[in-house]
Amino acid sequence: MMRKELDIKVKDSLAQDLQKGVPILLKDGFTDIDSLNDGAIIKLRNPSDKFVGKGYVGKQNKGIGWLLTKNENEPIDTAFFHKKITTAIKQRTDYFDNKDTTAFRVFNGEGDGIGGLTIDYFDGFYLISWYSEGIYSFKDTILEALETAVSFKGIYEKKRFDTKGQYLEDDDFVKGERGEFPLIVKEYGQNFAIYLNDGAMVGVFLDQRDVRKTIRDSYAKGKNVLNTFSYTGAFSVFAAAGGAKKTTSVDLAKRSLSKTTEQFEVNGIDAANQDIIVMDVFDYFKYAKRKELAFDMVILDPPSFARSKKYTFSSAKDYTNLLKDAIAITEKNGIIVASTNNATFGMKKFKTFVEKAFKDINRKYSIEEEFSLPSDFRTSPLFKEGNYLKVLFVRAI
Repeated sequence: MMRKELDIKVKDSLAQDLQKGVPILLKDGFTDIDSLNDGAIIKLRNPSDKFVGKGYVGKQNKGIGWLLTKNENEPIDTAFFHKKITTAIKQRTDYFDNKDTTAFRVFNGEGDGIGGLTIDYFDGFYLISWYSEGIYSFKDTILEALETAVSFKGIYEKKRFDTKGQYLEDDDFVKGERGEFPLIVKEYGQNFAIYLNDGAMVGVFLDQRDVRKTIRDSYAKGKNVLNTFSYTGAFSVFAAAGGAKKTTSVDLAKRSLSKTTEQFEVNGIDAANQDIIVMDVFDYFKYAKRKELAFDMVILDPPSFARSKKYTFSSAKDYTNLLKDAIAITEKNGIIVASTNNATFGMKKFKTFVEKAFKDINRKYSIEEEFSLPSDFRTSPLFKEGNYLKVLFVRAI
């Protein structure tokens, strides 16, 4: 059954953005958002009643929904979603053909034409992430479109929207066959143990793929490497595979010990020869300074916002201080891999954090390489926040 389409007038500022193709429907472009229900399809009109675009209501922190089409007569149905998904898949043919990498993003939200929806591929299994109740209301239609676009072993999902403040935790299985976990996937020839049915995270962040490869192929050999906020130790695995003398992985989460050990083991690396420390990163920096430890490479990939018993960290405010902590334990000519996924500032601003940190600590530096999202994480040039990843390889001179 076709959904009823609602005619909605928007303010001129939003109408002008939509005519350019800006994909997000920001709250302040509407006069009344309380009457808009999640999942509603809305035909957007400017103050003089001219059609400017058709979208859906999906309330999340970025806005109240997303633009889907600028064609007034295009229905939002299975055929619409099928066309978007098949186009995205064609653009990733090289990934599907690559035997050395069997985990990647198939559909990246507004970059592929449907904000609030991502689809990842893990060696025959697909993982759909829904970022609002609005997009989730299209679940049956999108599943039908995906099933006719691809062959699959199984489909899983993550409901990444809050209901009464809770992450919607369940088995996450949708259809096909259930995976046997851990599922072992490949990335540039290394292995990752993946769990599609175990909470919000699966075991690896796919957007850091090219950064990991660069660490392995160009920087790790013979080096003493510190990986902070290490999660499941993916950077450490690539550093060890690249011939690092030693890796030290530090994360506050208790699970990081068993998860990191597992990632080493599925790569045939003896975890006993690596240090895996469950500890607050900020406390570890103090400990390392006290013990006069120094590293050839320090990897910093903190969450945008984190709170522990003692510290509250916001990358927008505190990254400079984090860098100063890292510089203090980095050897002369050592490398700091500085990374952030905070979408509220760009690369230019991020570089000012680096500049200030080195100036404050009175050390010189050079930026050796910089990275943003890999090619499977397609972005819209008209939605800068979507291109959130910023990574700098900084040499501390």
